[in-house]
Amino acid sequence: MKNFLNKVFLVVLFAPLSALNAQTQSLSADSVIVAGILKGQTAAFILFDKESGKYFRYNEPRCAERFSPKSTFKIPNSLIALETGVAPDENFVIKWDGTKRWNADWNRDHNMISALKYSVVPYYQEIARRVGLDQYKKWLAALNYGNQAIGKNVDMFWLDNSLKISADEQIEFLKRFYNYRLPVSKRNVDIVKKIMPSEEYKHAVLKFKTGGGEKEDGTWIGWIVGYVEKGKDVSFFAFNIDAKTFDEALEKRDTMLREILVSLKVLK
Repeated sequence: MKNFLNKVFLVVLFAPLSALNAQTQSLSADSVIVAGILKGQTAAFILFDKESGKYFRYNEPRCAERFSPKSTFKIPNSLIALETGVAPDENFVIKWDGTKRWNADWNRDHNMISALKYSVVPYYQEIARRVGLDQYKKWLAALNYGNQAIGKNVDMFWLDNSLKISADEQIEFLKRFYNYRLPVSKRNVDIVKKIMPSEEYKHAVLKFKTGGGEKEDGTWIGWIVGYVEKGKDVSFFAFNIDAKTFDEALEKRDTMLREILVSLKVLK
């Protein structure tokens, strides 16, 4: 009887530890996968699965570090444009000002649909000038977006390293956005969801927004944030990575993020 009780005690004592070790090994395996893809690159990656309520973070200190959102800010900026009435709907057109810029896709008239698709900076700069500093101060606070800093340039603050947000904060914003927990109308959230860039896979839909630009130290950062819908389940992600040039930042963020999502079996 004594030996039997000892065995029961050992099972009860070590079963929770075994479960904890299994969980740790699972997280470590995901970290090994991501590290193998990044190959020493300085980056942050977060994944939140809505169904399980679990987070996976690669490079936790950097996940909490704030950087300029660059063009990922077009998600909240679209909401602000719609909420303020500057853009009555996604079909709102801003005429091309005739200035030829480096991106040929920008050199024409755009509505919000095409401006989000092609990440048209001049379109959103004109939106910003029409919204104005006072409205942005109000809305950045209402949305609890990053450090809520604007600086002096109403048409550059999300690009010039005034406004900053961490990967952790990007995830929390996306969760509130997706679940209609922002202080904006359902109609406007649905518009932005509809027009966000997307890619269809066999068993999933990827919705995302990219960003990239120069940091204060002269290096470059690439961002990509969004979510993956697989039936009723949704996985939110945020990824940023450092680079030496703008083109390198864009190439790294686009290829590595998708490779990570596929390797972690988020995209199928």
